[in-house]
Amino acid sequence: MADLYAKIIGTASNYLYSYVLIILLVGGGIYFTIRTKGVQLRYLLESIRVILEPSDKEDESISAFQALMVSTASRVGTGNIAGISTAICFGGPGAIFWMWMTAILGSATAFVESTLAQIYKRRAEDGSCYGGPSYYIEAVLKKRWLGVLYAIFMILTYMVGFNLVASFNVADSFKVYSFYNPSLTPILIGIIQAVIFGICISGGGKQIAKITGILVPVMGGLYIAAALLMIILHGNMIPGMFASIFEGAFDIQAIFGGFMGSVVMLGIKRGLFSNEAGVGASATAAGSAGVSHPVKQGLVQVLSVFIDTIVICSATAFLLLCSGVAPSADMAGMAYVQVAMNNVFGTAGVVFITVALILFAFTTLLGNYYFAETGMAYLCGKTPVKGIRITQRVIAIVIVLIGSVASLGIVWDTADVLMGLMAVINVPIIFLIAKPALRCLEDYRAQKQAGKNPVFKAADIELKEETDFWN
Repeated sequence: MADLYAKIIGTASNYLYSYVLIILLVGGGIYFTIRTKGVQLRYLLESIRVILEPSDKEDESISAFQALMVSTASRVGTGNIAGISTAICFGGPGAIFWMWMTAILGSATAFVESTLAQIYKRRAEDGSCYGGPSYYIEAVLKKRWLGVLYAIFMILTYMVGFNLVASFNVADSFKVYSFYNPSLTPILIGIIQAVIFGICISGGGKQIAKITGILVPVMGGLYIAAALLMIILHGNMIPGMFASIFEGAFDIQAIFGGFMGSVVMLGIKRGLFSNEAGVGASATAAGSAGVSHPVKQGLVQVLSVFIDTIVICSATAFLLLCSGVAPSADMAGMAYVQVAMNNVFGTAGVVFITVALILFAFTTLLGNYYFAETGMAYLCGKTPVKGIRITQRVIAIVIVLIGSVASLGIVWDTADVLMGLMAVINVPIIFLIAKPALRCLEDYRAQKQAGKNPVFKAADIELKEETDFWN
């Protein structure tokens, strides 16, 4: 049964990324980059300023910074380490170029979906806000069934697919240690992960936002520092590294080879898995922030994509390619990263990268569950009753345990397919309903030029739909 599932899910993954998603994601990124006049580049410095602003209602809604940390916690995870290693081992250094392109173009898509989530966010009973693709689908298209379908895929993607990957990669990282027992160690690691994860999610979304707000900056800073040290120690390899990335990106055989050898497909897959631009779930975090203008959260999500891919994924790529260790298919995943660290820093490097992966995976588990909870809230039409919340948390804990003993191919393909289905729903929809987000951007630009701190009113862009916050 497991072999049959692996074959089916692998075929589905190949089809989605070979034919469907490359058109949707790259095409969508180009389209929104043009329509927003390159918002992801023009307003990058502004996005940094925005995250320092406090929430409009500090006691009720999460701040722009907390929203950034929640979405970055989900984006920044095992895909930034093991995922980049897998892309390089199977597709070569050129996959990194296509990962960069996916992030730069996709950040415009992330801007649009997150701005829409802010425009159409809802007001909770306690005065806080919540939103996301399911809500803007229902508000504009008046098709709740489509919002329900999206919410179901979001729950499956984040609570099942992504958390299987995160849990698997943590267990997989212990294979290099002498105490590793293949029949016992993964189970023990899974139990430990599941217990700590269960404790942290017991407090709900606001507790998750607080935890990730502390862990994400710390782990990201330490990891980037390690990568910079690697680059400094091997500065003579930098020109060759960039040459291999650009030469590999445009190598005809690598581009048009079989799927697993396609440098373009691998770059797009791992880029999408890492930054999630176009998938829409990070717009859920955007819809939960208290800001004076929807564009501010659109800009925050642009910054999140840049942090994830242009900074942290690139740090992994540079760390690997400057290590002096040649990639190979049999080292795909954590093995290549650990060998590279051991080659330069010895045992201390292996321990550091294991700890880094555990922290990355842990914040990913928390960020992912935040999205799964909001998906369930949409299905229930309100905050789920205690019985549903407890049942969902128990299932999520069991999934973390299962992921630690699963196989590499199954967990990655499952996550890729579920995530791809979310993008298949979300991207065409934001094509259809993007106009309010584009008008919102023009309103923001006009207020900034007038020297104001932008404050949004729905009437200023002639918004037809009723909103809970902006009328």
